[in-house]
Amino acid sequence: MSATTSPPRTPAATRRGARALAVAGAAAAALAIWAVAVVAGVRLDVHQNGAVTEVGPAAVAGVALAAGLAGWAALAILDRTAPRRARTVWTALAGIVLVLSLAGPVTAAATPAAMVVLLALHLAVGAVLIFLLPARRRPGRGEVPARTE
Repeated sequence: MSATTSPPRTPAATRRGARALAVAGAAAAALAIWAVAVVAGVRLDVHQNGAVTEVGPAAVAGVALAAGLAGWAALAILDRTAPRRARTVWTALAGIVLVLSLAGPVTAAATPAAMVVLLALHLAVGAVLIFLLPARRRPGRGEVPARTE
């Protein structure tokens, strides 16, 4: 009988996994809201380049993933350049970006119902990313704790 063991997870690998789940969770939250809106009969129409365009699931997931990956990249840069303040700076930056992003649904939505749903999409993606992306994790079972020197 042979026993196989997996190598211990490092804090960096665990952090990457948690951040990947946060990005995926943001996209899943957005798609869930989109699905509820579709079932409720709300068309997510926006004014774009002088025409009315319907926002579909690919756009919802794609934008949520792009926002999550951009946030992750910014946080990774801050983790390397300002490790002691990275989470604080990133959270403030993410909050500002979220507030600014709300202008899109307010100015582009074709109907009040579409505006409400689009605002909910922005807020859900922002909330998931702001709360989960920078979260610190303690080493768990099978993880190698970070060295403190």
